[in-house]
Amino acid sequence: MTKPESSFRELFDRLAAKRKEPAWLVRLRERGMQRFDELGFPTIHDEEWRFTNLAPIATREMHKAHEISLDTSDVAPFAIEGLDTVRLVFVNGRFAPALSRTRGLPQGVTVGSLAAAIARGDAVVEKNLGRLADVETSAFTAIGTALFEDGVFVHVPAQAIVEQPIHVIFLTVPGSETAQIHPRSLIVADRESKVSVIEDHVSLGEGVAFTNALTEIVAGEGTHVRHSRLQRENMEAMSVLTLHSEQGRDSDFGSHSALLGGALVRNGIYPTLRGTGCTSLLNGIYVAVGSQHHDTNMRVRHAEPHCGSRQFYRGILDDRARGVFSGRIIVHEGAQKTDAKQTCMNLLLSDEAHVEAKPQLEIYADDVKCTHGATVGQIDEDALFYLQARGIEEVVARTLLFFAFANEVIDRMEIEPVRELLRSLVGERLPQSIEKVAVR
Repeated sequence: MTKPESSFRELFDRLAAKRKEPAWLVRLRERGMQRFDELGFPTIHDEEWRFTNLAPIATREMHKAHEISLDTSDVAPFAIEGLDTVRLVFVNGRFAPALSRTRGLPQGVTVGSLAAAIARGDAVVEKNLGRLADVETSAFTAIGTALFEDGVFVHVPAQAIVEQPIHVIFLTVPGSETAQIHPRSLIVADRESKVSVIEDHVSLGEGVAFTNALTEIVAGEGTHVRHSRLQRENMEAMSVLTLHSEQGRDSDFGSHSALLGGALVRNGIYPTLRGTGCTSLLNGIYVAVGSQHHDTNMRVRHAEPHCGSRQFYRGILDDRARGVFSGRIIVHEGAQKTDAKQTCMNLLLSDEAHVEAKPQLEIYADDVKCTHGATVGQIDEDALFYLQARGIEEVVARTLLFFAFANEVIDRMEIEPVRELLRSLVGERLPQSIEKVAVR
């Protein structure tokens, strides 16, 4: 191991000596640490990472994040206007009950700290934690399993309906040293239930921090589950965000992603359609400027017949920004009548911006309908001419076309306050780019 990698082992040993946890979790953590020792960080020689250089993470000395006390005024800027909802706040990976609110939940629904659920011996946690996210194949899953302190736990019992979205704020406060934070989340929706969770990654102040967030979602038979992930940390942040989901029969799952902040961001989305009759929507946007690097890696497994999935991703890149989209649809043997579609479209606003798009199909059944495609280009000059010919100034015309491009993804997001927030955040990044392109 290199010196930075060995620091993870040192931290694990210090924490293990202090923890008092159930035997099943101790075994899971130890295997995660052992596997990370064996794997180390991926490099560009690994196929799934060949367009993303992890040297800024792998070579950096990292430290345990400090415990910090904040008040409601520190969190207020990250509230989503118009969303009066259940809110959980985690500061540097630790639950902050004084900044959170969980009133108004239906009877039997559990929303709170994962660490607290483990401490009270919750059987749902023991059954599901680590079942979908395999420490054997991913170094980040392995080290996150070994080192996580806390995260959100949501359990919705059979036929319960959670009408209001659950807003989870993971707030990072960078310090003078690079902090490592490994939030772990578990969402379990039992038969015929309904729930929506917003996972929101934000920063308070400037500075470098490394977030390795892992979320597992179990959607039971006939459930309606929505998960939204917003990455709006500061422009120095480094984040690896991973989502694993599994769907039961006739379930409906939706994942929405928006990558806006961070210097180096990897967003991994790995759903498995395990029951017949499932539907899945994976929808996202990434907007990168300056020297930002945004990487979306997606693998959709159709394990049973008569399931449908749709993946829609769009990227907007300016300056020297880099984007990566790698999406793979795997249709297992016997998963007949699969209907899957994947599209990725990208706009480059600068001659120096660059994107790698790699859609893939891997099919082991013969009665399926699967399509995939990717585009990379600039604004449609015919559409621009059409608008200008009707008296619309070039800057305004470009603004309309850029927002139309972004809104096709944003409009699929079901929560109106989230849509309005994203339109505002995207708009903050685009005006200068639009004017710059217009005067070329």
